[in-house]
Amino acid sequence: MPKRASKPSRRSSAAAEPAWSIPSLREPRYSQSLERGLAILSCFTPKRPVLGIADIADELGMSRSTTHRYVITLVALGYLEQGASRKYRLGLRVTNLGMSALNSTGLREHAHPYLEELRQRTSYTTSLAVLDGTEIVYVDRARSFRRGQGSVDLDLHPGSRLPAHATAMGKILLAHLPEPEQRELLGNLKLSKHGPNTITSKKALREELDEVREEGFAVNDEELAPDLYSIAAPVRNEARDVVAAINVAAPSSMISLEEMVDALTPHLLSTADRISARLGYRRADEQP
Repeated sequence: MPKRASKPSRRSSAAAEPAWSIPSLREPRYSQSLERGLAILSCFTPKRPVLGIADIADELGMSRSTTHRYVITLVALGYLEQGASRKYRLGLRVTNLGMSALNSTGLREHAHPYLEELRQRTSYTTSLAVLDGTEIVYVDRARSFRRGQGSVDLDLHPGSRLPAHATAMGKILLAHLPEPEQRELLGNLKLSKHGPNTITSKKALREELDEVREEGFAVNDEELAPDLYSIAAPVRNEARDVVAAINVAAPSSMISLEEMVDALTPHLLSTADRISARLGYRRADEQP
C-alpha cells in the first residue's frame, strides 16, 4: 500500500544571445516585442513572485530602460501589478489566462459535478489537479462544510500550485509519467520538506511511486502539512493516459488515515472512473 506515514545573468558572455532569444523563429511575422513581454512574465515564479526592474533586466540581459518600458506596459494592461516596495508581481489577468487555458480542455466542466458529489458523499474537501513540471496546479476544488476543515485547506483554490512530491495528487501524476520523462524530472527535482513526513529521499520517492502505480491510488500522510491527510486517484482520457488526479483531504482530528483509506478510497476510485468515462476512457473489460 502507498506510504502513509543574487542570481547571475543567464548570458555566458557579452556576445551571447539573451535568454529570451529564439533565433529559429526570426522571420518577418515573428514579434520580438511580444517575445520580450512574455519573457518578462516568465521571470515570475513561485520562488520569485516579486521582482524589481533590475532583477528582470539582469535575468533577461536587457537594459533597465527597455525593461522598464515593457514593465510599465504590462502594468497598464493588468498583467503586472506594482507593490508598495516599487517592485512587481503578476496581475490577475495572468491568472485569468491560465484558468481559461485549463477550462478550454473541458476537464473542469466534466469533473465539477462529480467532485461536488464526492464532497457530499464523504463530507470532506475534494480537489482536481494537473501536473505542470514538478508542481501540481489546482483546476477545481469543492470545499467541505465541516467545522474545522478550513484549518487544513491551506487557502488553496483553482490556480494554486503545490510541490508534486509532497501531495497525494502529485504522486499519482508523477507515478504515471512515461519512464524516461519521470526519470528526467526526478533527476532535477529538489525534495524540499513541507510537512513532518515529506519524502526527502529520491530513492524513497521512486519506491513510493512504484507502489502508487501498482496500487492505483496514493496517500498523503502529513507530507504537505501537519495534521493533513489525503488520498488521490488518477483520471484518464480516451487514450488511457493519466491527465489529472482527484483527491479527498481531511484533518487528522476528524478521521484516522486507516479509516480514510478503508472507507473513502472506494468512493474516490469510483468518482475518478466516472470522470474518466466522461473524457472517453474505458476500462479493458469495457472495450468493444
